[in-house]
Amino acid sequence: MTVSVEDQVDGGVLRPHAEDAFAGELAALAAQDDRPRPARWRLSPWAVATYLLGGTLPDGTVITPKYVGPRRIVEVAVTTLATDRALLLLGVPGTAKTWVSEHLAAAVSGDSTLLVQGTAGTPEEAIRYGWNYAQLLAHGPSRGALVPSPVMRAMAEGMTARVEELTRIPADVQDTLITILSEKTLPIPELGEEVQAVRGFNLIATANDRDRGVNDLSSALRRRFNTVVLPLPATVEDEVDIVSRRVEQVGRSLELPSAPEGVDEIRRVVTVFRELRDGVTADGRTKVKSPSGTLSTAEAISVVTNGLALSAHFGDGVLRPSDIAAGILGAVVRDPAADRVVWQEYLEAVVRERDGWKDFYRACREVSA
Repeated sequence: MTVSVEDQVDGGVLRPHAEDAFAGELAALAAQDDRPRPARWRLSPWAVATYLLGGTLPDGTVITPKYVGPRRIVEVAVTTLATDRALLLLGVPGTAKTWVSEHLAAAVSGDSTLLVQGTAGTPEEAIRYGWNYAQLLAHGPSRGALVPSPVMRAMAEGMTARVEELTRIPADVQDTLITILSEKTLPIPELGEEVQAVRGFNLIATANDRDRGVNDLSSALRRRFNTVVLPLPATVEDEVDIVSRRVEQVGRSLELPSAPEGVDEIRRVVTVFRELRDGVTADGRTKVKSPSGTLSTAEAISVVTNGLALSAHFGDGVLRPSDIAAGILGAVVRDPAADRVVWQEYLEAVVRERDGWKDFYRACREVSA
């Protein structure tokens, strides 16, 4: 059974690809984009940056921001893709690396699905090519028996390929990319052939060096990338804006109620995460211990979304402290011994004494008991 784009966007698919979910914005940009476009790009670099950062077009069409952060970071990332250098998006977990990667590919190539998901078990075939073994046994090595990887397809079609969590891939498999990125060629020794990248091909990889199971990139491979570091949101307001936008999008797909009255609770979650992450309260007066987890923006989005679901199904639809308390506890206390002590100290030293936080303090004490 096939699912139409309309069904994907209107509710048939839980999470449509970026090029489907924002097809209207991409079409509006393309219609009004009269700037030079690199070969096989759907939009000009200016229009790609506008798609990610948001803006209002001359005809009044509003382009929603996909990324909230320094404009220069997006401009450098987009410019990199217009050169022969691959792009490496680097940052701690939860800094929107995958999100930015997907939207860049959607805006540049109109297709964000040429994706290799990096894991400890990712084989070379996922990056180079594999074989249809029934065809291979029946007819021997041939083009008909070859199964192209997303990277090979992107090379042949002049598209943007994506490699997620590059540092989770074993080092010897990572280095499969060296020839592809330096020579723009993928040899097929079994056939005595090669695939040469056509104009428009490039690759976006994402990586972080904070999680367990990380494999460092070789210096030879790192030189093939232009690295752009995505920072954590600079201010509370930026992070509240990001969380609010993403919660609204996720909530819409899950048919959860909107949370205009819940912005105070979103701000509370963001404040707690930032203070524990930074090791100091927002006013700079009290130092606090940091837990073992990252407490990323992505985790804040998850906590608030779960709270919305609780309020919708077991409450009155209004996001309250009791709806987010359990989610915050689960995000903060990853190590049952050490992190629980950190959380209890933060509750008593900071939350208990903060004006207007009594309900939140009681809710957290209840779920922490």
